[in-house]
Amino acid sequence: MAAARDLRFLLPGRWGRTLRLAPPSRALAVLAPGVTQIDNKSDFLGKKPHRKHPGILRLPHLRLPQTLANAAQLQLLAFYLWPVENPMPNMEKRVQALTNYLWSRQLPVEPEELQKRAMELEKKFLENSDSFQTEEKLREAVLHVLRKTTYHWQNISYNEELSLIYMAARLDGGFAAVSRAFHEIHSRIPEFKPQTLMDFGSGTGSVTWAAHSTWGQSLHEYMCVDSSAAMLNLAEKLLKGGSESGEPHISGVYFRQFLPVSPKVQFDIVVSAFALSELPSKADRTEVVQTLWRKTNRFLVLVENGTKVGHRLLMDARDLVLKGKEKSSLDPRPSFVFAPCPHELPCPQLTASPPLACSFSQAYHPIPFSWNKKPKEETFSMVILARGSPEEINRWPRLTQPLLKRPRHVHCHLCCPDGHMEHAIITARRHGKDLYRCARVSSWGDLLPVIVPAEFPPSPTDDPPES
Repeated sequence: MAAARDLRFLLPGRWGRTLRLAPPSRALAVLAPGVTQIDNKSDFLGKKPHRKHPGILRLPHLRLPQTLANAAQLQLLAFYLWPVENPMPNMEKRVQALTNYLWSRQLPVEPEELQKRAMELEKKFLENSDSFQTEEKLREAVLHVLRKTTYHWQNISYNEELSLIYMAARLDGGFAAVSRAFHEIHSRIPEFKPQTLMDFGSGTGSVTWAAHSTWGQSLHEYMCVDSSAAMLNLAEKLLKGGSESGEPHISGVYFRQFLPVSPKVQFDIVVSAFALSELPSKADRTEVVQTLWRKTNRFLVLVENGTKVGHRLLMDARDLVLKGKEKSSLDPRPSFVFAPCPHELPCPQLTASPPLACSFSQAYHPIPFSWNKKPKEETFSMVILARGSPEEINRWPRLTQPLLKRPRHVHCHLCCPDGHMEHAIITARRHGKDLYRCARVSSWGDLLPVIVPAEFPPSPTDDPPES
């Protein structure tokens, strides 16, 4: 009965008639704001063409604000040339090395897991060998294997030099990923006008610049929190055009090394971009996520690398907020997932075999350093949690992979509101020109404005389809 979970309005022939499906164009019209009937001879979706249907969320190639790009180049050039007798060597190699290291970074192994592995190795050695005459030799053998097979996580301490290398490696890509996350909110809720923002693990300040590019007319307070004084100093210089004495390009930006203490202080948007993965333990991540959620007045935006590790970390944070039993007396509003999931159910990507990373891609133009001139793609994972009710937003299936476009049909991999992944093959002949055209112009990360199976319950008078 796996077909019973499919997008039933997409099924042709006897099954479609059995389930009494609405015509595809009618189904699409129900979900398109302000549209009661679709007529291909007239305006579509309120004078919008198919390529601009309400589920389109992609952004064109992003570019850093020119002021920020100039300041970044100036900072790197100044440090590279001063002092002259000790220039920064091999900048391109160091930037690439840090980029690779951050992308491949794993989470630290928890003490309980390490102890469990040690006990399993000890038992295995004792069962397969009698050569361990003393407990000390057995212990040395176990430690030797653990050292070779355990990921050696280390805390990164960002001094002035490493902060500049991080800026050259991650400022533009981080800006692209966070801008795409903010665009998700701005395009779906254009009336939302945030006034305050907090950025945990702010680094070089890419979140502040992305937020200003999105909501610069309404935001008047940006709280940047980072444990590295060198990072905060560099972020402030970038705001001032690369100098220490200039006027900041964005007003209302404040820098701190610690999170605000008062539980009464909330921000319209709270962001953590590529910062949770830098915390040393699960307990630290749990404490930080809970604190960030308490600080959230409307949206909590979490962004990490688009790897299996980054995705699983975000799903843990998602579950922690959704399953949190201790409702704050200061803000009792419930939590729900705004994006990318169209549901609050367990992530189907994690239960796949093998598990997959739910990631997205954003194209951008990098800072034009000598080695860095071709357009790039930032692959990232995100989760946006919100306070309120999910009924406030459309719960449309999301495209979780690049589309496979073929003559007269398109393959769509969708994460659906019922918590399942579906592979839908859409054609104009079977599903109508409107739905086909909307699917064909959509892309990875967009929403497909269609009705989910729950909207089409089988008639009790009809026989169920065969499995």
